[in-house]
Amino acid sequence: MCVALIGGMDRLERQYITEAEKLGINLKVFTKPEKGLTSKIKNLDAVVIFTNKVSHKARIEVMNVAKSKNIRVLMQHSCGVCTLRDCLSCLKNGRGGNKNVSNGHK
Repeated sequence: MCVALIGGMDRLERQYITEAEKLGINLKVFTKPEKGLTSKIKNLDAVVIFTNKVSHKARIEVMNVAKSKNIRVLMQHSCGVCTLRDCLSCLKNGRGGNKNVSNGHK
């Protein structure tokens, strides 16, 4: 499974990747605005967006690509490692990020 993390904190990038590796997930982290972001996420299985650390423009751009490519999306306001771990566990277990936008997981 390949997942993109949009937002988050630069200093936690290594920890985000480590947590994903523990679950057998390949994580691509985008903590800063990047050119061509939409082309980098269009072939992924899911996207996690940390809404408190991403611009509205980037969020809208990612959401448009996710919707057009039928990519699962989880959005969380918090950007901690535990939050990412919970999101990835939900995705791995098929409980979160259905094909519609999910603001959290159930």
